[in-house]
Order: sequence, then structure tokens, then C-alpha cells
Amino acid sequence: MKRSKVGILGGMGPEATILLQQRLLDATVAFDDSDHLPLLIDMNPQVPSRLQWFLKGSGEDPGPILASMAQGLQDAGADVLTMPCNTAHYFAPQIEKAVGIPLLNMPSLAAHDITQMVGIGSKIGILASPATDRIGLFRNIFSAYGCSAVYPTAQDEVLDAIKSIKANGPSEASVHLLQRAADYLAHNEVKCIVVGCSEFSLVKDQIKAPVPIVDTLDVLVNYIVAFDGQG
Repeated sequence: MKRSKVGILGGMGPEATILLQQRLLDATVAFDDSDHLPLLIDMNPQVPSRLQWFLKGSGEDPGPILASMAQGLQDAGADVLTMPCNTAHYFAPQIEKAVGIPLLNMPSLAAHDITQMVGIGSKIGILASPATDRIGLFRNIFSAYGCSAVYPTAQDEVLDAIKSIKANGPSEASVHLLQRAADYLAHNEVKCIVVGCSEFSLVKDQIKAPVPIVDTLDVLVNYIVAFDGQG
């Protein structure tokens, strides 16, 4: 059976890209090397900072570089594109315009699945970069499904957790900051909490809440496997 070649726009950050590979490995039914998905990975940590671009209005526009990466992956034979960075999906229209293969849009797919689970009109808690709040990424996506996105008020703490994980990897301090944010969201009667930052995917299992916690990276893995015909 011909396997789908999955193109990954990676490096945002490197650990998140490696985590996507590991979760794909775990999700694939395989008895030999050839049973695994072929991956084409552009591990490019030099993609300009999305946080700097959105939160400070400085630095280089990441859009053209992401579009160029997508073209390179298509030229290398990719059948489908993925990107394990939620914030970078702001540039999805530029990426899709640059290529003739589909992009599995991680936050949009997660919103679809979550809405099916919790119902229209629900409040959805968002654990994600403050940049996604600034650009309205999750608000717009969930609004299209009749739901509202709720962010923690302590956005500086969330940003500190992202920077800490990027610099030093997961730590007790970063988990503590995220747990405080999750507690705030739970107290605001959200029906689900979205892990919408791939750095937070590294510590998702250490966060507790009385409502379901859905990691957009896990949703992406499910759709990649389904695209290949194993789901």
C-alpha cells in the first residue's frame, strides 16, 4: 500500500516537532519499519518569532518563510502538510495559497472535534500563547462553531511558562503556572480546556481539571493517521 508522505513545517519549537513525531509513532499500528508513516520534516528553528511579531509588532514577518517551507515540502513529495504550532496557523491562508496540497489545520480540526463533544454555545477554555488571543485565532475559530473562547486573565504567567519551556524544557514552575491558569478556566465554567500551545503539550498530562483537556497536537495526530487511511 502506498503511504502518504507527511510534510511537517517544524522547528516552532524543536521539542514540539519531535513530540509530534513521537505521538505519530505511538499512534501507528506497526510491525516493522515499513509500517510507519514517511515524514518529510523541515526543522527550521529560524522561522521568525511569532510572539515578537504579534505581541511586540517587531521582527520579520513569518508568513513568507512558512509559505516557502511549504513549497519545499511539496516539491520534495509531500502529500499533505502539518504544522505543530498553533500560533503559526494565522498564516495558514498564505501557506495554502503557495501549494496545491492540503494543510491539516490543527486548531480548526480541534475546534470541530471539541464542538462535537461539548455542543454549540459552550465556553471553551484556552491554554495557549497570548499571541493567539491578540490575533483572535481561537476566538474566531470557535465562534464559527457557535462557541466562545475564554482565556486566563494572568496572560503574563502563561507567556512566562512558554518562554521557560522553550529555554529550559518542562519544569515544576511551568507546570504550576499552567495549573493556576487551568484552575481559573475551570472556575469560569468552561466545558473543555484546550491545550493550544505545543510547548504545553509537553506537560499536558501533569495538568488536572474537572473538565476534559484536549490537546490540539493529539487531534492533529488523529487526523494524520486518518488521512493515511489507518484511522
